[in-house]
Amino acid sequence: MKRHAPATARNSEPLAGVLAEELPASGLVLEIASGSGEHAVFLARRFPALGWQPSDRDAEALASVDAWAAEGGCANLRPAIALDAAQADWPIAAADAALCVNMVHISPWDAAVGLFAGAGRILASGAPLVLYGPFIEPEQETAASNLAFDQSLKQRNPEWGLRDLTDLDALAADHGLRRTARHAMPANNLALVYRRG
Repeated sequence: MKRHAPATARNSEPLAGVLAEELPASGLVLEIASGSGEHAVFLARRFPALGWQPSDRDAEALASVDAWAAEGGCANLRPAIALDAAQADWPIAAADAALCVNMVHISPWDAAVGLFAGAGRILASGAPLVLYGPFIEPEQETAASNLAFDQSLKQRNPEWGLRDLTDLDALAADHGLRRTARHAMPANNLALVYRRG
């Protein structure tokens, strides 16, 4: 029932460092595409003053999240909810922050559109949407490992692939958000912070 994502152990601490700078002191964080649930338990434990709402579109992922949560015993970690970022009808009306790790490149562009549209609906003014993963930056040389990863993703599904920050920034602007921070992360990843205007 419990899934394990090897990258989680590598990126949890660096991600928590960024979130310590970017998340509010209190309130509810919606984690979109929680995957195995390991991040949810780690981060709920790291930020006990915040409510943590994991979510995923996949039933097996939801079961894994709840299995990790049962073992983790974090009072501020809510039961996982079914949420498909690409759909307009989200099962949550408001959150004080949103986090999405390693989703936008392993899903169709519609999921990224839905992610920003949903964040624009549920986040209050100034609230952050934090994205983590590999991206393509027009002004920066893309690491060879990221280019190879991009090709492998597109071979698995032509609708997948690393997203260009220019496209993401424009998409964010369409939904009332703007990028306020870019954090370099391990393994040629980035943490991007978008906030409601």
